[in-house]
Amino acid sequence: MSKLFKDLHDGLTEIAAYKKDKLTLRSELLEIPEPPANYTPRDVKKIRERGNYSQGLFAKVLNVSIKTVQAWESGERTPSHAALRLLEIVDKGIYRPEVTSRPVRPERS
Repeated sequence: MSKLFKDLHDGLTEIAAYKKDKLTLRSELLEIPEPPANYTPRDVKKIRERGNYSQGLFAKVLNVSIKTVQAWESGERTPSHAALRLLEIVDKGIYRPEVTSRPVRPERS
């Protein structure tokens, strides 16, 4: 018996049992968040600057290219829905990696 046939058979069996009050169905509720706000080029830059990120570092935080960050900040492109959610997560401080400085010593040959 194929998996598809078995799944269909099991589903129809459960429907029949439910109709005869031999099975109680349960449901699960999932709270879906509101869509993220549309961030303007100025908003994107403010989020980046608030975190003390360079464009390159901000691109790494969001896992996008530096050209993408530059395009968002110049208004050349707008962030996708997924990118808007990422910007919201950084903006609200849900994810905020700390930038720490350390001295770099030259390598010795």
